[in-house]
Amino acid sequence: MGYDSRMPRLRTPALLLVIGAFLNVAGAANAPAPANAEAMKRAVMSGEQVVRILDETVDWYRMLGVQQESATQPSDLLILYANRQTADKVINLAFEIARANAELLSSEAEQAQREATDSTSSQQSLLRVQQQIDARRAEIQAEIASRQRQLAAAANKGQTSELQAKISELQSELDLVNARRNLLGTMTQFVYQSDANGSGANALKEHIDAIAASVPSSAGPAPAGSAAAGSAASGAASSAATEPESGTHRLGIWDLGTNVLRLQEKIRTIDAVDRRTASLQETFKDIRTRPQEQIRALSSRGDALAQQADASSGTTLKGVRDQFDTLAWLFKQTASILIPLSQEGVLLDQYRRNLASWRANTKVQYIDALKALGVRLAILAALLAVVFAAAEAWRRGVLRYVQEPRRRYQLLLVRRIVLWSLVVAIVGFTFATEIGSLATFAGLLTAGIAVAMQSVLISIVGYFFLIGKYGIRVGDRVQIGNVTGEVIELGLVRLHLMEMSGQGPLGPTGRVVAFANSIVFQASGGIFKQIPGVSLAWHDITVKLPAGADPTPMKEKLLAAANHVLADYRADIERQTQELQKTSASHGLGEPQAQVQLRFSVEGVEALVRYPVQLHRAAEIDERISRELLGVIQSTG
Repeated sequence: MGYDSRMPRLRTPALLLVIGAFLNVAGAANAPAPANAEAMKRAVMSGEQVVRILDETVDWYRMLGVQQESATQPSDLLILYANRQTADKVINLAFEIARANAELLSSEAEQAQREATDSTSSQQSLLRVQQQIDARRAEIQAEIASRQRQLAAAANKGQTSELQAKISELQSELDLVNARRNLLGTMTQFVYQSDANGSGANALKEHIDAIAASVPSSAGPAPAGSAAAGSAASGAASSAATEPESGTHRLGIWDLGTNVLRLQEKIRTIDAVDRRTASLQETFKDIRTRPQEQIRALSSRGDALAQQADASSGTTLKGVRDQFDTLAWLFKQTASILIPLSQEGVLLDQYRRNLASWRANTKVQYIDALKALGVRLAILAALLAVVFAAAEAWRRGVLRYVQEPRRRYQLLLVRRIVLWSLVVAIVGFTFATEIGSLATFAGLLTAGIAVAMQSVLISIVGYFFLIGKYGIRVGDRVQIGNVTGEVIELGLVRLHLMEMSGQGPLGPTGRVVAFANSIVFQASGGIFKQIPGVSLAWHDITVKLPAGADPTPMKEKLLAAANHVLADYRADIERQTQELQKTSASHGLGEPQAQVQLRFSVEGVEALVRYPVQLHRAAEIDERISRELLGVIQSTG
């Protein structure tokens, strides 16, 4: 198969012609739209409007997560499940609307491109050049295949060389044709990409797919979305099972207050979701106007074409039929936008009714929780008022009926301890969430305090022993071990004594001695004090009788001398003796008389004189009795 000289060989002038044709086509594609471009529009929304509506719908859909966090009651979970199903349908319909409008935008771009390219004569030249290149390429490939078969069948070397040279020349020509063909394809693609409408429609479709991929439940079929909703609801139910019911098992003020704040926050969340839903509903309502107008316009256009078809025949009917097909497709696509928009309104109304029901239930729970909190606070205030009123009555009763300062101080101290103990106990039990936990915590805390503050606690307990019926008070003269002193302070943990001298009349030494109140529990310790109202003690004096003296007359004389001195203090001594008899269970104390006992010793006979004295006058009585006894001994000697 030889080379046909009738086929044009596209050299440099032809290449320039092709490029010129491409530039003409590109210029036509980018030329201004005709004056009736508004009438050519088929889409009801622009690409920017579609993206904005999808973004708003997806943001609204993501608020299901906020609702799931607020759903803690079984009734909340039922509403959440219904809202999730409705939201899945709403977002699926939103993507249906977006894709249908993108198809209209793509059809509008293709129609504009066809009208722009058909209006130029360069498009026909471009098509003829492309056909010529494709034909020449097929011819060269066929000739190369024929030469290769001849080469395989060649018998001599000269014929083989000629065929190989011819094949090389045809292969070079085929490479040139392929290069021109590639140039044609590149320029055609450039012309198409220079169309803003066509590229914008494709970019919009890709953007819609990307948004759909970010919301998996909306991209899949409805059953999958329902299953996802069911699993989410079951997960929320399991989390809600761990939440306490409002005010059912826990009655502490702290828990009731937390429940009130949680319900208040839930109401605010429901209101925020409802506002977002109302805004989205208004958006869909606004964009529903344009497809309704488009449907009416297409219906009017269809009626006009029907009347035109009745009066047409032959070739004209074919054009009318084509217009009918276009109108039917546009009507179908526009209806695929209008119907989902109407469904969106119905679904969002149902969604808002669910939210209203949820808010009403939550409002009832909030009011009940608020009432429960108010009742607990009122009970707390009433209990504290009763406790403080009783404490005030106690204080007034002590001040009115107890005249003794020591007893009054003791009762007021006990009142203060009881008052604040009751206040702490009432407040603790009122704020506590679980009484068992509080009791366990209180037990552990008490055990820890008892171990860490053992000595302090023992001293505090010892204080109540010290202030008992026969306890000590400020001003008492006591003896603790080898220390004798006057009580100058009696505290909750320790007491202080002003030390008294033990030689002659007792007097302060200027030193203060402190003892812990726990001394009352020590075996080696001991506190000695007089019975309240009694200051009587017994003193002893040992006297050696003269040698050769008759012991019996001497005993009588010594007893008479001691009683003579005690006669001046008889009345006070007898009164204190009676007080001792009242206090003691034994009434065999006898008369407060002096006593003399004789006893033998290494040096002879001795007389032990024992007599009662008043403590505040002990030195005076001891001195007088000593002088009288000395006088008896001297007179006998």
